[in-house]
Amino acid sequence: MKLVTYEDERGHAKPGMLIEDDSQIVPITQYASLQDIIEGGGEALDHLKSVDRASGIPASETRLLAPLPRPVQIRDALCFLDHMRNAGRIAVTLQGKEPDAFELSPAFVTAPRYYKANRMCVVGPDHDIEWPEGCNMLDYELELGIIVGKEGKNIPRDRARDYIFGYTIFNDVSARDLQVEEMAAGLGPAKGKDFDTGNVLGPCIVTKDEADIDNLTMIARLNGEKVSKGNSSQMDHKVDDIIAHVSRNETIYPGEVLGSGTVPLGCLMEHGRSLSPGDVVELEVEGIGVLRNRFIKTN
Repeated sequence: MKLVTYEDERGHAKPGMLIEDDSQIVPITQYASLQDIIEGGGEALDHLKSVDRASGIPASETRLLAPLPRPVQIRDALCFLDHMRNAGRIAVTLQGKEPDAFELSPAFVTAPRYYKANRMCVVGPDHDIEWPEGCNMLDYELELGIIVGKEGKNIPRDRARDYIFGYTIFNDVSARDLQVEEMAAGLGPAKGKDFDTGNVLGPCIVTKDEADIDNLTMIARLNGEKVSKGNSSQMDHKVDDIIAHVSRNETIYPGEVLGSGTVPLGCLMEHGRSLSPGDVVELEVEGIGVLRNRFIKTN
């Protein structure tokens, strides 16, 4: 099933279920939020199967929010190594070097390395993305978001999928010029990634039983024009690897979001381009939907 967070007539965030080819939202009154449903696990999902679907409201008459407006945690892993290679060659040219000067570190091959994103900067579909001050090269990144479904630690790879609740689309908005400058210091992303509206989730969470995470078509469009088409099958590190790695010596909790990293060619940097104010980006993942946002400059 597809689960959403929507804004009711009073402006309150409420959980719901998408039906009828995503045209209707069935309000879920038994739970206060999608976080409550995730924590409820299989029992909560079984209960939702009995929800009266005749109570649906037109999706066009309400506003979808990020399915998890304040996730428990966001960690973004680097699972598509071809993206790293493509982006790395561009990054070194921004530093005045030849593209061949870039070499992918073996550290990225041995494990799905990750950084922690700012969970307080999350927005959802059709929310305007605010251009960060001082940035001249803003970019989108087409990623999958894996939603943790239950608590665990030191999870074996062959049991990792037992800990998944579902999947969403993740747009990891990136200020490329700021990112390249700060990462020269040898630390992970900071202001190149951390700014209000910089993490976009949505339009829904599809439960894991309804999506083949190993074979999902992923398409990026800019102002209606298709820029790239990839597939989750291109992941060098699979979702099993992410969960096993992240949970090593550390407990993960229901409601955490684990990013897949960018699908190859799933950002403008890999095409030698960047966004302009007013651009509209649509990120589509098979079985999940379309995450659409406009980029605006307010300063």
